[in-house]
Amino acid sequence: MNRKPMIIAGLLLAIAVTSLAMAQRWRRDRNRDWQSAGRGDVPDWETNADFPNDMFTFVRIKYQSAGWGRGGGWDTDFRDSDLNFSLRLHQLTSLNVNPEPIVLELTDPRLFDYPWIYIIEPGRLMFTQPEVVALRRYLDNGGFLMIDDFWGDEEWQNLYYQMKRVFPDREPEDVPLSHEIFQCVYPLKIKPQVPSIGAWGGRGSRTWERGPDTQTPNYRSITDDAGRIMVFICHNTDLGDGWEREAESPDYFEEMSVKYAYPLGINIVTYAMTH
Repeated sequence: MNRKPMIIAGLLLAIAVTSLAMAQRWRRDRNRDWQSAGRGDVPDWETNADFPNDMFTFVRIKYQSAGWGRGGGWDTDFRDSDLNFSLRLHQLTSLNVNPEPIVLELTDPRLFDYPWIYIIEPGRLMFTQPEVVALRRYLDNGGFLMIDDFWGDEEWQNLYYQMKRVFPDREPEDVPLSHEIFQCVYPLKIKPQVPSIGAWGGRGSRTWERGPDTQTPNYRSITDDAGRIMVFICHNTDLGDGWEREAESPDYFEEMSVKYAYPLGINIVTYAMTH
């Protein structure tokens, strides 16, 4: 029997008591500047002082959204998702993790200081041309983009169009379950579908949101000429809610955060940081 899923389940359940105390403060006042948002009750930790620039930082990308369709924007699940995932990455891996996630725009010159970036809810995303140029340069130079939490054919078509502006010569391709991104730290037996906590009906209930075009989780990638994943796309699933909402329901935490959202998130970061 492979012990890794059992190990992560045991560890996360053991620290669940800390998650239940985490405040969900950002959602109470989403109009304030993100830099003024505190940590709520998410604990802080010391980083390796000998290597101040050698640590993983959760970088959320701020973008513009169109005024049509469903879905949220760049700050969906912010800021608890970023804080919680950074904490669990610190607790469950040997990575030197920055306790303070940050927000950047694609045109910010600091983008190239960070090897991993995160875009959420891209169903209405609209890149400006300078953002298209910056993102392609970032990815061609070794950066990694994770895209998460969008549902259905219409939202997929919007993301597809935006990414074709970045890479007109490359097509997104399905990533098989056998790929190391699903297996490198915590072996997954399925491609998980994590619904938002509001759409989840409890243990044994359906895991998709909205209509029939959201029933199948799709994991696709855009790779470089050497086969390295540059963009990992999580469609018809919501890993970010599995990170953000861990404090709100013990059942959701055990079924979605422990089994799927954290293991796959850790696998994705591990792959990004080693390729």
